[in-house]
Amino acid sequence: MDVFKPSPCPLVAILRGLTPAEAPRVGQILFEAGFRMLEVPLNRPGAIDAIHALLRDAPDDALIGAGTVLTVQDVDAVKEAGGRLIVSPHCAPDVISHAAKHGMIALPGVATPTEAFRALEAGAHGLKLFPAEMIPPAAVKAMHSILPVDTPLFPVGGVQPHNMAAYVSAGAAGFGIGGSLYQPRIDEAALKRAAESFMAARRNLVEDAL
Repeated sequence: MDVFKPSPCPLVAILRGLTPAEAPRVGQILFEAGFRMLEVPLNRPGAIDAIHALLRDAPDDALIGAGTVLTVQDVDAVKEAGGRLIVSPHCAPDVISHAAKHGMIALPGVATPTEAFRALEAGAHGLKLFPAEMIPPAAVKAMHSILPVDTPLFPVGGVQPHNMAAYVSAGAAGFGIGGSLYQPRIDEAALKRAAESFMAARRNLVEDAL
């Protein structure tokens, strides 16, 4: 699975509660900081319109889509909006296969080896390890050892710049970052500081791997 190879250790910005009005400025700050994967969870009003707004100004190499995708109908709505990234909190084989069939990138949530293998069989491009507070680096290492070697693992939940290295050492390929990066109506300066902090941690990890 080489879909994430152009961007080592990709960071997915989880923009829960993002409004269409906020989206252009939030997107600009994150793109300037180096983020290229953005998801807007669908369980807040205006998510699809916010995805539209992000896509209007997104760089060509950006991967924009939705989180909290629970149904096949959700996948269709994101596809119609132009989104290409489908992130779920759970393992729903019908959602995964539907997204993959339409050329979208599926990152379903899993917490056990059983769920992980079910997700891969359905066509998942990577696995969201959620909630990561329940899946410490030692558990990631154990899961990584039994999964296909090219399976991208993305811990999500409680991720901070200071704990990323332990997860990468255990086999994580990237991260999903939510409330520690973005919250609704966040001050722009605070968003910029958080984005730069996460990107600095990412750069250190990439440089250490070279």
